[in-house]
Amino acid sequence: MRIQLKISALLATSTLALGVGLIAVQSAAQSAVSQTVKVSTRRITESQYRHTIRDLFGADIVANARFEPDRRDDGLLAVGSSGLSITASGFEQYYALAKSISEQVADPKRRDALVGCKPANPAAADAACAQAFLARVGEVLYRRPLSEAEIDARVKTADLGATQAKDFYAGLKLSLTSLMMAPEFLFRVETAEPDPAHPGAYRLDGYAKASRLSYLFWDAPPDADLLAAAQSGAIHTPDGLKQQITRLASSPRLQDGARAFFTDMLQLDAFEGFTKDPATYPKFNQSVADAAREQLLKTVVDLLVVKKRDYRDLFTSNETFINRALAAVYNVPYASAQAWAPYTFPASSERAGIQSQVGFLAVFAHPGSSSPTKRGIKINEIFRCSPTPDPPPNVDFSKVQALQNGTVRTRLLAHMENEGCASCHRASDPPGLALEHFDGLGQLRTTENGQTIDVSAEVGQAKFSGAAGLGAYLHTDSRVPSCLVRNVFTYGVGRHARGGDRNYLAQQTAAFAASGYRYPELLASIAGSPEFFQISPPEGAQPAPAKIALAHPDITNGVAR
Repeated sequence: MRIQLKISALLATSTLALGVGLIAVQSAAQSAVSQTVKVSTRRITESQYRHTIRDLFGADIVANARFEPDRRDDGLLAVGSSGLSITASGFEQYYALAKSISEQVADPKRRDALVGCKPANPAAADAACAQAFLARVGEVLYRRPLSEAEIDARVKTADLGATQAKDFYAGLKLSLTSLMMAPEFLFRVETAEPDPAHPGAYRLDGYAKASRLSYLFWDAPPDADLLAAAQSGAIHTPDGLKQQITRLASSPRLQDGARAFFTDMLQLDAFEGFTKDPATYPKFNQSVADAAREQLLKTVVDLLVVKKRDYRDLFTSNETFINRALAAVYNVPYASAQAWAPYTFPASSERAGIQSQVGFLAVFAHPGSSSPTKRGIKINEIFRCSPTPDPPPNVDFSKVQALQNGTVRTRLLAHMENEGCASCHRASDPPGLALEHFDGLGQLRTTENGQTIDVSAEVGQAKFSGAAGLGAYLHTDSRVPSCLVRNVFTYGVGRHARGGDRNYLAQQTAAFAASGYRYPELLASIAGSPEFFQISPPEGAQPAPAKIALAHPDITNGVAR
């Protein structure tokens, strides 16, 4: 259903110019501060949206919606987000979600606690109460204080809506919905200001710095302390910045940030639409898929954030968590009364490292069989930052797909008789072949079609066997920690690593090693470096209002009805 539009002056803080599929949204705050310049724009992710609503209104506010798909670039969705807009259908989804949240906030059961003030007359407008609520909420949503013009426009919206409906909360819902539909919320707009220490140069303003920190560590907008540091300018001082980094890194909320980062890096969006052939894998169901994804995240967060272990231990540790659904797939007993329980795999299970967990093995396989090539490609791409080129056109896959013949290894060797395929397969297949004791669902096996499966592998001069051997190889591979350093940096700054970043990334990798490969220390080291906040304003940029393109042909200056 198309959004019906009513032109009005309710959203005077934004100018939405109708164009061919585009809306140019001018930020009033940018107009008010003529010395600033927009340097980057990133669409917020689903988890960032949900964390914002949780921080603002509490965990009991339900945010049911289908979010627009993200785009992976340079291995990360966080990098691809800088090139995303919002489609017409996406705008409708955001609108429906914003309206639903506003209705929950204004519900009589919650309004006293969430609004924070009461109108003098619930059946009439109350500008003072509306202003107090909208200023407080807007600061979290926009990740900075609202300008007077922005607040005044939203208060007018609330007043007009309350007068028309004879209900203060009807007007407040309208204003809150408009805040949540604004580009300043749906996009992370980073602005720069003249750098007083370097005339003619720019630096990220305090609020943009605060956002980079909070999203890196917590995957959420800046809290009150960060916003205060931004407002006072303390965030620009070495001591002030260090104080905030120490606070962010020591918070339990670091687990949220780690979950978000590793969800992106491990490409767990692959679980969306993930399925298996029920005849081949009768144990598979949606509960298993959800649990497999969660097991990976629980393992990573516990080892790296809770226990602060060596990052490389992810590939060798047999400590994890399981639930009842996974216990059936792993073929182990589950005696706990809790939903999840710690579990240590015995050596006989051949489970060592996250590469041997069902989540990795099942999602990077075919619906009805394993895939050493897929698994090997992802080992190289995710953990070593070594992508594999796409296969040449018109490749004959018939030998590999003949599942009834021999083992995967023998079928791949036959497939690699094609010289155009051999070079890539020599790099991708060995890590995957080492995991062939696990079928397409990640269940342990030792034979295929009655033949013993060979899990030996060779990469360069390194020879290893099985998941444990692969884990030991990754544990000592220098490209593994350097890949993590690169990913953390590009995830935080939202752009590709450039040639000029090479020395910086090498220095950070050395510091990471000196810290014992501790993930929290890596975050703190990167966040505390000038390079993390370095910007490149467009050539010849003049301070000007920020504009954001939204791909929607039907929005004018008004409220969607």
